[in-house]
Amino acid sequence: MTDQRTAIVTGAGTGIGKSVATALLKNGWNTVFCGRRKALLEQAITEAGPTDAKALAVACDISKADEVGAMFEAVVATFGRVDLLFNNAGMGYKSTPIDEIPVEVWHDVVGVNLTGSFLCARAAFGAMRRQSPMGGRIINNGSVSAYAPRPGSVPYTATKHAITGLTKTLALDGRPYDIACGQIDIGNALTDMAQPMTVGVPQANGTISAEAVMDVRHVADAVLHMASLPLDANVLFMTVMATKMPFVGRG
Repeated sequence: MTDQRTAIVTGAGTGIGKSVATALLKNGWNTVFCGRRKALLEQAITEAGPTDAKALAVACDISKADEVGAMFEAVVATFGRVDLLFNNAGMGYKSTPIDEIPVEVWHDVVGVNLTGSFLCARAAFGAMRRQSPMGGRIINNGSVSAYAPRPGSVPYTATKHAITGLTKTLALDGRPYDIACGQIDIGNALTDMAQPMTVGVPQANGTISAEAVMDVRHVADAVLHMASLPLDANVLFMTVMATKMPFVGRG
């Protein structure tokens, strides 16, 4: 068993997940890059370059319990323990009134954003509770949509509000087992998914406007800070956002 800490990052093939997983790896964490497309995960590891810590690419659909279980078994077999889960993988849908949102889209978004986060947290909690030394940390990606919706975003916003409940309950239930849980709420980090914000997205007043964005590296730095704390300290909620994005203030 290695003396190094082990982290699992979901949705690690692109965007925020890739940035965070790469930062953890470069800062000495053995890091599991989890996502549905193994080629993208392996490419992300290659782009990270040589590191002292070890990286592992695991293809996994987090909405499926058997695949999540198999991933955590493989991680424990490889590294001996799980010290950090960054519950990051998520999906959204175009701005649409609720009566025009296909039911299957609702199920897909809930399956990834909420059920997937539950399944990964469930597996991580079990591993952290039973390993020696006991404990670990779970960080959930909440989004500022956990507080304020964008127009036409019922599936995404509902799941992100639910993530807040997951975070609070895990933070409570983890106390006897030295399992800390916190949430990072991210606003307008510039990734491929957020690229449309630089051109124009629907606003609460009915207009289409471009929004301020920030470098995704600031998100990685924030997660690294949360992850680096001893288990007797916890950032329960952190909001990291583009300073001038339309979140604080009237819509």
